[in-house]
Amino acid sequence: MAQRERVCKGTQAVPPNRRLAAVLMADVAGYSRMIGADEERTLERLQSIREQVLDPTLAASQGRVVRTAGDGLLVEFSSVIDAVRCAFEVQRLMASFNEGLPAPERIDYRIGINVGEIVIGDDGDIFGDGVNIAARLEAMADAGGICVSARVYEDVATRLDIAFEDMGEQQLKNIVRPVRPIACLRSPPRARVRNLWSRT
Repeated sequence: MAQRERVCKGTQAVPPNRRLAAVLMADVAGYSRMIGADEERTLERLQSIREQVLDPTLAASQGRVVRTAGDGLLVEFSSVIDAVRCAFEVQRLMASFNEGLPAPERIDYRIGINVGEIVIGDDGDIFGDGVNIAARLEAMADAGGICVSARVYEDVATRLDIAFEDMGEQQLKNIVRPVRPIACLRSPPRARVRNLWSRT
């Protein structure tokens, strides 16, 4: 009987490895247009940005780069505050990188951040709604901007000197429950940091 129990236990499905994490998704606005106009120069500039801006900033913020794909970047953080600070630092450095360039030559990232449960694959890749929502938020961000979920807002609103703009509850593609995107405003005055959920 003991042997039979061991066999049965051995055939049980292994539960997925899960954890709570802050997920950051970044993407270059107008990437396809830039590649079409000058592929070699665009790829060279993206490599420079990766070496001079992204890699050192992510390392300093304790971010783990999960994967890259062309112009896209998926990063996992154990701290939502670190994730948001990192996003603002990236956008600050990118503004300096683009300074003086004509609009068609600027490389602007859109960044989305979510906090949620993720599933970790055997190769370290991450999946699940926590990741999917971050991707949808990234697509909603302005070029050079940051868009976060309401849960991220709740975690950082009173801890960071950031202003926010409530974009209203929305039904996002392939996401079962409505999501409330919040736009983070750059270089905000302290007075604009407020509780979006208050009635006053």
